[in-house]
Amino acid sequence: MINQVQWQSELINKYNVSGPRYTSYPTALQLESGANTQTLVEALKHCDTSALSLYIHIPFCHQLCYYCGCNKVVTRHQHKADLYLDYLEKEMAILSAYCQSFDVQQLHLGGGTPTFLNTEQMSRLMALLEQHFTLNNDAERSIEVDPRDLALERIDELYTLGFNRISFGVQDFNDDVQNAVNRPQCADEVEALVRRAKEVGFKSVNVDMIYGLPLQTPESFALSIERLIDIGPDRVSVFNYAHLPSRFAAQRKIKDADLPSADAKLTMFKQTLERMIKADYQFIGMDHFAKKDDELAIAQREGHLHRNFQGYTLGGDLPLLGLGVSAISQINRHIIQNEKELKHYYQALEHNQLSACKEITLSEEDELRAAVIKQLICHFELDMNAFSARYDFDFKQHFAGELKQLQGFVDDGMLEVSDNHIRVTSKGVLFIRIICMCFDEYMQSQINQQRFSRVI
Repeated sequence: MINQVQWQSELINKYNVSGPRYTSYPTALQLESGANTQTLVEALKHCDTSALSLYIHIPFCHQLCYYCGCNKVVTRHQHKADLYLDYLEKEMAILSAYCQSFDVQQLHLGGGTPTFLNTEQMSRLMALLEQHFTLNNDAERSIEVDPRDLALERIDELYTLGFNRISFGVQDFNDDVQNAVNRPQCADEVEALVRRAKEVGFKSVNVDMIYGLPLQTPESFALSIERLIDIGPDRVSVFNYAHLPSRFAAQRKIKDADLPSADAKLTMFKQTLERMIKADYQFIGMDHFAKKDDELAIAQREGHLHRNFQGYTLGGDLPLLGLGVSAISQINRHIIQNEKELKHYYQALEHNQLSACKEITLSEEDELRAAVIKQLICHFELDMNAFSARYDFDFKQHFAGELKQLQGFVDDGMLEVSDNHIRVTSKGVLFIRIICMCFDEYMQSQINQQRFSRVI
């Protein structure tokens, strides 16, 4: 774990390139067509653990946020969620036959906007999950929340339904910024919701912020961060907005002239980093912070932090089963994705088939590199002898070329490489994605890096 982070402008200018976030290795870009029902069923049949993590994708949003690149369906028609739940029920019924021996230790609802579901729909979804899966009484149950138009009493309702971790998509507390991205919200009401979640007993409360949005300035964003710190969520994610209008049509509604300059964005992140650390948050990595008594921070200090498609997590190497349109499963050596379009997802289930359509089966080399990347991105250090013993190979011989590539980072003071250890220094922690890229065999084969966001 890195206790301090050193901001080096010359290194920022040299190394601030695009790169993957490594929520998986290989990344989702490597998935290929050809998966089907049997692909996922066979992966579940041969799963070598009885524990399971469940992800449910709820794609709906009431309103289009111009910056958003998520897989979503914007609609005001609440009945569309009823139809979606009908198909989720079909999917659960097919999968439950192969999941009876699993103990669900993690449940995560993402989107879109899971709280697009009203009270009755959310209750129905939870009842379906209880019916088709065995949810551990002590399971980590998390949900992503859009605070706009969310009544305060729904926080209590979600807690009563069993959710014990909650994440609010706030992005900024500045009204002008929110209006510029078509996301008007009352800052006082958002604050009340976050504070209520803390009061009722959620084990962890997260707030997502974004820097680089239109009309933001270092001064305005600093005020938003001060308000955030005053509210005091357990975890904070501060994401770098990636403006890719050629890829995401909604971003074309954002005027280039309204976007902060590259220098202004760097200043925003630098100020945020310094302020969060001063407020006694632990820098987990990349754009994540946690209070030092939060489970995530403790897991990092104790050496058992994990990373998957939901980001930094406590789940260890739990197999991940994704339900819903576009959801991704990662089970043993298999990464499998459902259809991304709602109509294709529905069509498969109408024929009593799962909508799995893309996959990659990890080779032994993939698994080895995935383990190296996860260790570095979660803990910023790696014991080469321990890896050699665990995987029965000679780390230094196998990765001789990669270790040679790391020398440039060593020369710049970003890494320390000894006979047995690789350790990321306080100068290098901000560049962990680039360091991990040295071990990415696919990246070394010239994947177009511009399909990823910049590291800072």
